[in-house]
Amino acid sequence: MSEPRIIPTADLDDGVTIGDGSSIWHLSQVRSGAVLGENVVVGRGAYIGEGVHVGDNCKIQNYALVYEPAYLEDGVFIGPAVVLTNDHFPRACNPDGSVKSADDWEPVGVTLKHGCSIGARSVCVAPVTIGEWATVAAGSVVVKDVQPYALVAGVPARRIKWVGRSGFPLDPEGDHQWVDTRTGDHFVEDPATDTLSLVSEGN
Repeated sequence: MSEPRIIPTADLDDGVTIGDGSSIWHLSQVRSGAVLGENVVVGRGAYIGEGVHVGDNCKIQNYALVYEPAYLEDGVFIGPAVVLTNDHFPRACNPDGSVKSADDWEPVGVTLKHGCSIGARSVCVAPVTIGEWATVAAGSVVVKDVQPYALVAGVPARRIKWVGRSGFPLDPEGDHQWVDTRTGDHFVEDPATDTLSLVSEGN
């Protein structure tokens, strides 16, 4: 496994952990306490907040803003200019006019589960969880949790399809049954709860 590649123009605080094979590109900033796994790519101008956890094999594209306390599991894709927020009620100052400090608010985070993808210029409004292998379409605003394997789009984001590990929409295969023709994975849908469960894996 190769050592991490950190471009000299990147800005890394003390106390950052970067795994083998990872690349931190021009003008990106990684704050103290952040932990990035192996084979992570952080694109130009991206921001990774204090204590953020980024799993193995994640891609964080140019100018994405990943504010603490976000938590990314393995294999997560974050598109260009995505924003993961961290404040319910943002204000620059308190009602008495004093400037807000870190002690005046409690950060809330976005959780991105294994294999999910967040499309370019989307905003995830914390606290939300994006489920395993789900996809958020470009330009969406996510204000509630996203089910595993869901493709959501719009403002606010709503489910429009199911997707598989391949990232492509699933094909129907009988009553409430779906298949990912690229992987051979088979799924069953529960209409009562609008959830999808993996029944068997293909390749």
